Amino acid sequence: MTKPKELKRTNLYDWHAAHGGRMVPFVGWEMPVQYPTGPKAEHIATRAAAGLFDIDHMGQFSVGGPDAEAYFNRLTTWDISLMQVNDAHYALMCYEDGGIVDDIYLYRLPNRWFVAVNAANLKKDLAWMQAQAAGFDVSITDVSDETYMMALQGPNAIRILQKLTNVSMNGVPRFTVAEGLVNGINTLISRTGYTGEDGVELFFPADQALSMWEAILEAGEALGIKPIGLAARDSLRFEPSFSLYGHEIAADITPIEARLGWVVRLNTDFIGRNALLKQKLEGPSRLLVGFEMLEKAMPREGYEVVYNDEVVGKVVTGLYAPTVEKFAGHAYVPAAIAKSGTEIYLNIRGKLKKAVVIRRPFYRPAYK
Repeated sequence: MTKPKELKRTNLYDWHAAHGGRMVPFVGWEMPVQYPTGPKAEHIATRAAAGLFDIDHMGQFSVGGPDAEAYFNRLTTWDISLMQVNDAHYALMCYEDGGIVDDIYLYRLPNRWFVAVNAANLKKDLAWMQAQAAGFDVSITDVSDETYMMALQGPNAIRILQKLTNVSMNGVPRFTVAEGLVNGINTLISRTGYTGEDGVELFFPADQALSMWEAILEAGEALGIKPIGLAARDSLRFEPSFSLYGHEIAADITPIEARLGWVVRLNTDFIGRNALLKQKLEGPSRLLVGFEMLEKAMPREGYEVVYNDEVVGKVVTGLYAPTVEKFAGHAYVPAAIAKSGTEIYLNIRGKLKKAVVIRRPFYRPAYK
């Protein structure tokens, strides 16, 4: 019998367990899926006030060298030359056939570049990035173990953070970064997030995790802050239609199919460009769509999508969306039926339940 692989734990594991976090396996880590008040309350708190997320399972790389800009222009779908110092931008790494290696956040700092990657893809991403570095004068360092990552999101997030930092957050617009002190700790503050709300993602020394976590919760207590688990994190990213690797995007899915063409700049010679240009010109055979249930039923990942009595696709995310109060999901279907208003059915435990394709996002990001 194969011995189960030991799960990793973040430096906040004991805090989560002591405060009622229900710990579950997640991409090799033991993480809190929810706290005693439940995912719906956590979701609503983030939309209405503020939520604090332990996301230290994610990976971080530091990249330097004189060829770094040229390297990233080859590595990612975004035109990196458009990024100014202290800019942050969402980007994709693709294979030659256009399939997605991973979606990343890229930060252009004064003396280096910084990359945040998905936890499940850390080893794969590092190997991929190192392999593509041939011919470029760059250095790539995995700094995941010594770097801690938290997210503070919601309409009160910036007010809470401002109590703890010497950085004037009025001078840190969306999708930029600043370096300064937070709770007396040297921190990279990124005005980004994956919830559809304003807020920040924080990077700082891993041994300061508990001090930072408790200081933010204390500073936000009067402003409605709550710790947020994986379940609410998923519904919060779903409502504004943000992709999750292994669901909306994967190695066998292209950015065109995933409706991420906005982050693909075909004027650069990135890996996978020719395949994506061909697909854009010819049109993809399938597309990602959003749908809502017309009959009361919970959609789940993997459920078959049926149209005209034929199975035409599958659900890649399905859940209850608390802000819009709908049972909804994302699915891949043939491009010919990927139009708003198209009625489809989901095969839910052998019964066909009616749904309708609707325009995404389900929730318009509050910062736009």
